[in-house]
Amino acid sequence: MSFLGKLFGGKKEEKGPTTHEAIQKLRETEELLIKKQEFLERKIEIEIQTARKNGTKNKRAAIAALKRKKRYEKQLTQIDGTLTQIEAQREALEGANTNAQVLNTMKDAANAMKLAHKDIDVDKVHDIMDDIAEQHDISREITDAISNNVAFSNDIDEDELERELEELEQEELDKEMIGINVPSDSLPEVPSTEPVPEKSKPSKSDEDDKDFALLKSWAT
Repeated sequence: MSFLGKLFGGKKEEKGPTTHEAIQKLRETEELLIKKQEFLERKIEIEIQTARKNGTKNKRAAIAALKRKKRYEKQLTQIDGTLTQIEAQREALEGANTNAQVLNTMKDAANAMKLAHKDIDVDKVHDIMDDIAEQHDISREITDAISNNVAFSNDIDEDELERELEELEQEELDKEMIGINVPSDSLPEVPSTEPVPEKSKPSKSDEDDKDFALLKSWAT
């Protein structure tokens, strides 16, 4: 309002509807127009039936029905165009409303982050992280010092151990080679003396004859 308007008591500027109210009104208008479309479509169908019914009987009535059908179709076309405009406007308002909500949410989040970082000094954060890294290094050094066995030196020659192992393996291989019996290709020697014949065992008949002779001597 201008200064003169305030001075002479001009009208106050009226506050417009919110986006939510505007979207709601557009939806109500869409519903009303859709109902009007359905009404006109029914009217058009009725006029078509009237024209068919009177086509041969009453030509004037048929033509009048077709004229009314044309007017209804024209109104239907206008409503279709109006609905297209209203839908586009509603979608734009819904998008603007969504963007406003998103921006408000992001603004609240930014304010919350500012409040969270209010008492945090970036330089102090870097100092703390440096201290943490330093303490980690000290912890690793302590762990290495504890795990290092001071009683035994670690300066062992690996090559010397390899040579010693090879010598032990060679000794085991030599022992296995010595214990193997080599087969002889020559035949066993023929004995020089003749074999002693085995004494023949007395047969059972001879033993019976001796027993009979002994009994005979006792009888005489």
